[in-house]
Amino acid sequence: MVEVTLVEVGPRDGLQNEPTPIPSLAKIALVDALAEAGLTRIEAGAFVNPQWVPQMADGEQVFTDIKRRPGVRYAALVPNARGAERALAVKADELAVFAAATDAFSQKNTNCTVAESLARFEPVIAQAKAAGVPVRGYISCVIACPYSGAVDPAQVTRIAEDLRALGCYEISLGDTTGVGTPRQVDQLVNAVSARLPVDKLAVHMHDTYGQALTNIYVALQQGVRVVDSAVAGLGGCPYAPGAAGNVATEDVIYLLNGLGLEHGVDLDKVAAAGRAICQQLGRPSTSKVAQALAARHSSTKNDS
Repeated sequence: MVEVTLVEVGPRDGLQNEPTPIPSLAKIALVDALAEAGLTRIEAGAFVNPQWVPQMADGEQVFTDIKRRPGVRYAALVPNARGAERALAVKADELAVFAAATDAFSQKNTNCTVAESLARFEPVIAQAKAAGVPVRGYISCVIACPYSGAVDPAQVTRIAEDLRALGCYEISLGDTTGVGTPRQVDQLVNAVSARLPVDKLAVHMHDTYGQALTNIYVALQQGVRVVDSAVAGLGGCPYAPGAAGNVATEDVIYLLNGLGLEHGVDLDKVAAAGRAICQQLGRPSTSKVAQALAARHSSTKNDS
């Protein structure tokens, strides 16, 4: 039986750009609900400068107060050695570092070039290794950059190799602007997997043009078995104008169910977690599956 692992990024990537403060208790409840639903890899927060990302300022409280479940890996995004120190102090199970595929996006996002960002990761990975904590690497804008245009898959491959050489056990390929098409994703995964084992790759698709599920399907056909997603389709990117949220976890689960692929996650429980956080945020879920489930539930309730 083919198994696919979902990496839930909603509590971090999904919430980090929300304009109004979110209570720490709501974030903690979201992480706990997602773990209860069967997700075994959850990016629970980020340890970044709170002046730049105020929504993630309570990382210590979130990691301290979540109810850790056996078998669940709680990850933290970190930009530098200071962030790594904070994350390791509250016992994050995994660290994640983020590079961009272009210097233009890297300068906008982290005020440094790609090469400079990679150099910053060296002490982070050294700290993690000393603590026995794995490190995951992200690459943003793997299809196109909002500032410099189309991205050559060879460029992404070189950065993926650099991250792997630094010590990242897995590389997540991010279509940050959500402009990718199946053909482009096919070409990208082919290029990167020619240089790195495909079981060390993940995909992170945004749904700006409604292509995320199709692009994930193409990646699955290429042998990728790790998919990033965010409950209720939360997210976006302040440095990628017009970019929509991440592909919804509920929608990915429905796709995997239809393909007969194992994942171990309870769709109804994820949908319930999505409803709760969307109620907190005061806006509807963007997940088509969550919307359909809610409509069916409402219809059944009215019939009774």
